[in-house]
Amino acid sequence: MFARIAGCLIAAGCTVPAAAQERPVVQASSPESLAVTVYRDPNRGVGDTMNPDWPRGFAMISETRTVTLPPGESRIRFEGVAEGMVAVSAIVTGLPGGTIEKNRNADLLSPAALVNGTLGNRVRITRTNPGTGEAASEEAVIRTRADGGLVLQTQDGFEAVRCSGLPERLTFDDIPDGLSSEPIFSIDTRDASGGTYTVTLSYLAWGFDWEASYVATLHEGRDADDVRFDLTSWLTILNDNGQSFEDAELMAVAGTLNVTSDFEDLADPPTARPLRLTCYPIGSTARGSPVGYPPPPPPPPPPPAAMAAYSEDALIVVTGARVQREMMESATPVMAGEEQLGDLKLYRVPVPVDVNAQGLKQVAFLREEGVEGELVYESECTPWNWNADPTQARLLLETVNDKRHGLGVALPTGTVSVFERGPRGELLVAEETLRDYASGQDVELSLGESSQVFVTCNHAGAKDPRDDEARWMETRATITNANPHPVTVRLQLGFNSQWRFRGVRERLRNGQRIILVDVPANGTRTLDWEVGEVTD
Repeated sequence: MFARIAGCLIAAGCTVPAAAQERPVVQASSPESLAVTVYRDPNRGVGDTMNPDWPRGFAMISETRTVTLPPGESRIRFEGVAEGMVAVSAIVTGLPGGTIEKNRNADLLSPAALVNGTLGNRVRITRTNPGTGEAASEEAVIRTRADGGLVLQTQDGFEAVRCSGLPERLTFDDIPDGLSSEPIFSIDTRDASGGTYTVTLSYLAWGFDWEASYVATLHEGRDADDVRFDLTSWLTILNDNGQSFEDAELMAVAGTLNVTSDFEDLADPPTARPLRLTCYPIGSTARGSPVGYPPPPPPPPPPPAAMAAYSEDALIVVTGARVQREMMESATPVMAGEEQLGDLKLYRVPVPVDVNAQGLKQVAFLREEGVEGELVYESECTPWNWNADPTQARLLLETVNDKRHGLGVALPTGTVSVFERGPRGELLVAEETLRDYASGQDVELSLGESSQVFVTCNHAGAKDPRDDEARWMETRATITNANPHPVTVRLQLGFNSQWRFRGVRERLRNGQRIILVDVPANGTRTLDWEVGEVTD
């Protein structure tokens, strides 16, 4: 056996396995084209806003680059990928030999990584001469790693850096192999002939999110049956990664996506470790160190004083909502187009944009004027909600998401601010959360409780339908309207599976029986009916 192994090592035809050979490193070019598709946090519910400090959505990033490969096996380095990259999701297409192995660098260029990568090699240390105050440099060899202290060997012996109390500076001739200021993803590949290729790197990245924002402006001179409003909508896209994606094709996906992977754990971004130098405390070890606890931090600076006067051209900002609304209604915004993506909706920005590192990007995706709607007042008058005291009715703005009413596009979940135009300008009347609405669905916005419409719902007789001996009970609703115009009030009577009704014309809506009552201006309406419990 030994003779056969020795003969193989000596024979000219015996080679070392390819996996043991050192593969040449090839640097891929910078991205020549980029596409960023952002997905919302799948665990964020309706009414929850995205967290700009800790976004939990993700993005699909696709980069097109050029590589020149030598014959045989080589390692391709893709520098500048997102720090939140999910390496297991990465796919590289366009290579003739495919992928042998994938790697993700664990360290970024940092003081600690620079010292560790130069262990045993020469550097130049520059120190201040305490006698003359001049800087002097000399060569030194790094003898320890950057894990608590740094020891150099000079012509005078071994010494610890930063223990003299004087300014000291290390100068490195070059950067150790494998270190970069940007995250790196690398693959090993094989090409028999070599050549230049255009490849596409696609991967998922953690640390993105987006949400929709709406502004609805009610026209002046409205009444309950004919309400017109303008609707402007924006996508706010967040990139919490430390990398920017310039001139990228930007897209956002709306809808509920089924995600089972924990992208936060899979991302595992590389770290840039600092260099923390410690020295032995000055003084005697027997008597203890004279170094005490550091003093408390200074108090925060006082707020800037208010300006005593403003120039005629000064801008006074009262609330952030006003600034955001004026920005959202700016002229000629870039509009994102809607596309179908299975059962989801895709919004594509028609022009290349910069998705900046740790920044927000706002893109308009809807601007409709003169949307047709109506105002409806709503109150409950179920057998479980009898109350002898008047209650305020809820005011709702309702429309249908179709072309006939002026919409007909998907409305992703987000926040909506409702303004109303009047003789003295536009005023905020409500802020509401909008759930996902598909095209063709009824859209409902709550404008709060009304101070003009009240509903009183109580017993009109002595029987209770919840009593086993009673079959029907008389119910009375009294509605008052203090508006100078007539209104429509929707009374919710109860679920169809629990209660029966007679003496009133009701209809089914969202599983409940309802009746619509028209109340004249500055008037009152009284309605009587009977209710009984459904029995098996």
